[in-house]
Amino acid sequence: MKQLLTILGFLLLGVAPAGAAVELGLAGKPPVTIQEVYLQGGVSYLALDDILPPLEMSGVWSSVAHTYRFQLPQGEAQLVPGRRSLKVDGRLISLQHAPLYLDGRLRVSEDFLRVILPGLLPQGIYFRNLTPQAASTAPNQSSIDQLFDALLRKQDPKVGTLLNGIAIDPGHGGQDPGVVTEAGGKEKVVTLEVARRLEKKLKMQLGVAVRLSRDGDYGLSSQKRMEVAAQPDVDALLLLHAQGSFSPEAHGALLVVRPSEEYGGETIPAEDGASMRLARQLKKSLEGAGLVVAEILKAPLAPLGRGNLPTVMIELGYLTNPIDAILLHNPDGQEKLAAALFTGLKAFAEDEKESHQ
Repeated sequence: MKQLLTILGFLLLGVAPAGAAVELGLAGKPPVTIQEVYLQGGVSYLALDDILPPLEMSGVWSSVAHTYRFQLPQGEAQLVPGRRSLKVDGRLISLQHAPLYLDGRLRVSEDFLRVILPGLLPQGIYFRNLTPQAASTAPNQSSIDQLFDALLRKQDPKVGTLLNGIAIDPGHGGQDPGVVTEAGGKEKVVTLEVARRLEKKLKMQLGVAVRLSRDGDYGLSSQKRMEVAAQPDVDALLLLHAQGSFSPEAHGALLVVRPSEEYGGETIPAEDGASMRLARQLKKSLEGAGLVVAEILKAPLAPLGRGNLPTVMIELGYLTNPIDAILLHNPDGQEKLAAALFTGLKAFAEDEKESHQ
């Protein structure tokens, strides 16, 4: 039975949608595929620690000097985050885009690989962006502006602002494990793992600011959890949870929104609010990924707060259901959930933009 459940679980997991990727290597040698490609302002960025080994080089980041050093035939090269120049033995070479320090690693733009490095190495460089459409932008407009233009948040919907960021609240943490199963599964672990994966997708593929209420295994007060949503650049809030039941047959995700929303002192029913529109897109994307979604529930739960900030509580599944448990605990399943949530957020943003043009 256990073996059968494992097989069924992996069939359920499927393959998570791939993000951006590039192929890189020295001319005449097999290229290496690099999956971790961040999109910032319509420009693809790759970590130096990822791109140097395929080019038979290595480098060192100094957290004290705040510089990255690596060796070229002409001498030692130095890069500094935010500085649009490459220093090679005292000589400065202008860069079109400054390197960025993102998620603990220094990253350079795609044109650094296409234009700068080939002129500094005796061998040719093979480089191919496998998803070039991800970095396309309109003139004088960043990709995030294109996607989230005219998206309305935390004010009269007739005014409108850009969607600058998203808050994610991974439920429980620390001494509060949430649902705990007989096999040792814990809700607090699942919610944090999915939140981290979703955070990375939003940063890499959209360049969106992401605020996590917690980034480790520690507890938070209700006030601390709501502080991330109060940040001025936050324009949507997702609360991540998982469920438990005395019946192992109970399964599937559940989405919850507040019963009503407030716009400039006026109260409107949930059906007409942005939270419900976001919930419907999330439901559609989860179901499109082959996941079961029970329903969208309207409930006056305290964590959902008040106002008109698009807010959805997502019960990702039942830890007490054997198939759901495989999905929730397996890294591939967590990636699948994060990818579906990302797709729903993106579709919501695109629909909001279109409806307010």
